[in-house]
Amino acid sequence: MNTVNYNKAAFQSLCDEFVKNNRIAPELYEKYQVKRGLRNSDGSGVVAGITNICNVHGYIVNEGEREPVKGELIYRGYNINDIIANTTGKDRFGFEETVYLLLFGDLPTAEQLKNFNEMLSEFRELPVGFSEDMIFKAPSRNIMNKMARSVLALYSYEEDPEDQSLEKELLRAVAIIARLPSAMVDSYQIKRRVFDHESLYMHPLNPDECTAESILSTLRDDRVYTREEAKLLDLMLIIHAEHGGGNNSTFTCRTLTSSGTDAYSAYSGAIGSLKGHRHGGANFKVINQLEEFKNNIAHWDNDGEVADYIAKVIKGEAGDGTGLVYGMGHAIYTLSDPRAVILKENAIKLAKGTEFEKEFMLLDAVERLTPEVFAEVKGNSKVMCANVDLYSGLVYRMLKIPAELNTPMFAVSRIAGWSAHRIEELITGKRIIRPAYKAVAKRRKYIPLDER
Repeated sequence: MNTVNYNKAAFQSLCDEFVKNNRIAPELYEKYQVKRGLRNSDGSGVVAGITNICNVHGYIVNEGEREPVKGELIYRGYNINDIIANTTGKDRFGFEETVYLLLFGDLPTAEQLKNFNEMLSEFRELPVGFSEDMIFKAPSRNIMNKMARSVLALYSYEEDPEDQSLEKELLRAVAIIARLPSAMVDSYQIKRRVFDHESLYMHPLNPDECTAESILSTLRDDRVYTREEAKLLDLMLIIHAEHGGGNNSTFTCRTLTSSGTDAYSAYSGAIGSLKGHRHGGANFKVINQLEEFKNNIAHWDNDGEVADYIAKVIKGEAGDGTGLVYGMGHAIYTLSDPRAVILKENAIKLAKGTEFEKEFMLLDAVERLTPEVFAEVKGNSKVMCANVDLYSGLVYRMLKIPAELNTPMFAVSRIAGWSAHRIEELITGKRIIRPAYKAVAKRRKYIPLDER
């Protein structure tokens, strides 16, 4: 688009015209009791549906007031801590079992899990010629955009992509869950070749590897990884797999589904939502922020210096100017985000004694100090905890996963939750999601062209 020759001055006047005619006075939101962002006045989400899939619990309401509690994440009635303890804690991989649970509604038997793993392995390979035609011929610097395009392109490789029978939707979901990691890796490899001028490696898939192992194996030039690394990545996939129907990308998927559109469009839209820096893209922001902290704080182990810099960020004098400390705070969790707790406990084991230990402890200081600095700077004693993004970026770095894959890795996991919610919306929603917007433009009499 930048190569198109156009009158820049004339276009700037159009931009000015737009700004002049599209301002909405902030006080109107309060006047008309508009629930901006579909949020209630206390910050809680507007209830827009009912789900069997997931419960995100972070506070209780006592006599009309929110009371902070320890965060809980429940998949199909099972606490995430129990899922982790009985999969990764038992020295086995658990992402595939988690996908089965979210998609089909209950824990699989050993035989069911074996068959499901075999099915995922069979679908992991992209269709013949897909990577060459749909990925390599139009490389992108942004892997999320490439993954969204790849999901849309898979529509053309199915015989009847508009068939929304339960059988077809479930089979389609399994296939996309299996193939999205492959699309991510291929998109990254061609990006590395075209834009980074590095060698491209296209490793054949190993049918005996689970999802976490396959990702590490196909990403790395030498295909070498340890079981400890694969288990940590598997844990990351489990805790990112689902987070309720109200998060932006899942709600996007359900909204698109409610219109009657096909699965590929719905999943592609969810990827586009997750890409945003206010949603999944926040984990990339945390890594950028960590680098800034490292470069501007002389002594990382000095709480006073760390606190002083956090204060500058909150005041908008440092960071990206937004006043946000990325990785801190959550829309629902108050005292703790269970995902962050799980990730922190497991990540420190891999960081101990490595060059990452000091960075890990710097993030720990950010977690400890931000609430009190925020209260001091803002005069607000809001209860605030670390969210999963605070540690996820560093964990990916420890696993030698490139920074540009932080959010795509999130998508590779969350496609499990999106699939479950799409199918639930198909069979239970039965109504297009359509909130209202209050129109505030005044009526005007049309002016003929020659009188303007």
